[in-house]
Amino acid sequence: IIISILLAVLLWWNETAAKVLEPYLVVLNSLPKTALAPVFIVWLGNNMKTIIIAAVSVAVFSTTITLYNTFLEMDPGKIKLIRTLGGSKKDILCKLILPGNIPAIISAMKVDIGLTLVGVIIGEFVAAKAGLGYLIIYGSQVFKLDYVLLSIVILCLICAVGTALGNIKIFGVSLGVTFVFFCGIIAGHLGLAINPDMLSIMQNFGLILFIYSLGVQVGPGFFSAFKKGGVKLNFLALSVLVSGTLMALLIHWTAGIPLSDMIGLLSGAATNTPMLGAAQQAHLQIHPADMPGADRMAMACAVGYPLGIIGVILCVAILNAISGKKTVRTKNPSSENTFITEFQVSNPAIFGQTIQEIMKHTDRKFVISRIWKNGKVIIPTSDTLVEKDEHALVISNKKDVEHIRQIFGQQENVDWNKKDIDWNSIDSQLVSRHILVTKPELNGTKLGSLRLRNSYGINITRVNRAGIDLLASPSLRLQLGDRLTIVGESKAIDNVGRILGNEAKQLNNPNLFMIFFGIVLGLILGSIPIAIPGMSMPVKLGLAGGPIIVGLVMGAFGPRLHLSTYTTRSANLMLRQLGLTIYLAGLGLSAGAGFFDTVFTTDGLLWVGISFALAVVPVLLVGIIACKVMKTSYAENVGMLCGSMANPIALNYANTTAESDEPSVAYATVYPLSIFLRVISAQIIILLLG
Repeated sequence: IIISILLAVLLWWNETAAKVLEPYLVVLNSLPKTALAPVFIVWLGNNMKTIIIAAVSVAVFSTTITLYNTFLEMDPGKIKLIRTLGGSKKDILCKLILPGNIPAIISAMKVDIGLTLVGVIIGEFVAAKAGLGYLIIYGSQVFKLDYVLLSIVILCLICAVGTALGNIKIFGVSLGVTFVFFCGIIAGHLGLAINPDMLSIMQNFGLILFIYSLGVQVGPGFFSAFKKGGVKLNFLALSVLVSGTLMALLIHWTAGIPLSDMIGLLSGAATNTPMLGAAQQAHLQIHPADMPGADRMAMACAVGYPLGIIGVILCVAILNAISGKKTVRTKNPSSENTFITEFQVSNPAIFGQTIQEIMKHTDRKFVISRIWKNGKVIIPTSDTLVEKDEHALVISNKKDVEHIRQIFGQQENVDWNKKDIDWNSIDSQLVSRHILVTKPELNGTKLGSLRLRNSYGINITRVNRAGIDLLASPSLRLQLGDRLTIVGESKAIDNVGRILGNEAKQLNNPNLFMIFFGIVLGLILGSIPIAIPGMSMPVKLGLAGGPIIVGLVMGAFGPRLHLSTYTTRSANLMLRQLGLTIYLAGLGLSAGAGFFDTVFTTDGLLWVGISFALAVVPVLLVGIIACKVMKTSYAENVGMLCGSMANPIALNYANTTAESDEPSVAYATVYPLSIFLRVISAQIIILLLG
């Protein structure tokens, strides 16, 4: 795209160059790119440069022509205005042509992603000994269509059978998508096999898709997880990780088990397949020819995986017995973020002050939704005066209620947090409605900068993001997909809806550009060597570490940079499940050939015992300490332990033993950091000690 922009600028800048070069660009664009491939081989040789040039040639000519024509179609009146004001041609380019065509450039980038992928495959047709293009040509030449078609058929069958069987519950527990892993092992044991290169491509792509989508999903909660109780829970989860890792290394040193096998067992016991993928990548980075060692790592993970599930469930049952009672059902955590309270103004210090002046008295954030003034309900603005004995409806964090009571004076004994309240019946003139943020240009915009309250006489009482209610403070940055609860007159809310978008069907179109662009950035980051003192080889984050870091950053900070990373929760879940399913199918298939021959041996039985110990000892040890010493509630404790072991199956069981939503909340609090550290620690151990 950069080459195309530079060429388009050259053609626009120099009319003579445009007249000379444009016919050649049209001819080159119309030529079949496969016809240019032999020319590239003669010119550059049979190497990676040829593949890169072939990929660029597919997109650069058409994109250059498109952008050049778009530059020419810019409004002549605006160009004339700049010239009238004394602007130069450079001013026209920098202040009109390029800024005015950013949408066209972004659209071209979206198209170029697909075209360059086609170009890479074309380059691999003629100048590669590996890759998808090479396999397609080789398979067609030797009439072995199984390299292309049967490979896909076998993987799809494994995925279909595995997902179907994964829905079956045994003693109330289902393996879910994990069953695909075991179906792949059985298929490999029965002799089903596909080309190793094809298998590697599909397996790696599945891992990348899963790990990046996971990072985007958990990114918004990753950095906020360290606040308040999240610090303690993440510390306990880190203790599980450290104790399990130290235990695995101790067994490796004392029992003489190869480090690669030990990391595979630890990955299985922690039910953490991304950790296995990262460890395999690090192992192959050090020993590129040791594919059997990577397969043994996968077999060790396959042995440890079911024992990891059973072990954590057993620990939950033991901790439940130790606690001796179930927890009391609590409200949704959203109620802690947005708690509604009614106050009577009885503090003389604020009589006659505006809301803006009152807000200066405190650093706590709250929203005054309604004020009962002279028998009428009004929507207050920042200039509204607060008088004696008026009533105010305030939305705040629950922990700040007492502090806010001291400001207003007296708290009314009315429960405004019940779910069955008819908000529209409070006043016939005011209504409460939900409005969606769907305009891309509002992504990352601070709520206060829109000045909606003073401009339209409405009040935004809360913002629902991914199922969690957030306080609608002026500093809150909006994200695509946010659902705002707005109170005001119906016509005013309609006007605000037009400003925010409020078109739900726009959210159904995922931003594929940011998904692929983020994956590319993750792969680039994962391929950067990081030198660590004392290590003979630099560390690379690899196919797992790079995408998850970029995913976390995109999910957490993308809106602040006005990057639209929004996808619906169902679309993100679809991407994660698709990627994980493909990865598990390939992983099981590659490990299945020698799985049973390995397990039913003395070493295999030793693996079983070690895996069970790695799953039970760290979890039970930290769980008892958290319960008895740190006084963590049972529900939070078991949720934290399941999250530290990345074990959603055990979480499902834990939810049945607790009468609250706390296990799921604790799981989500520690999961992002736990899975990130598992992925990174596996690579560091392999690179340091492997």
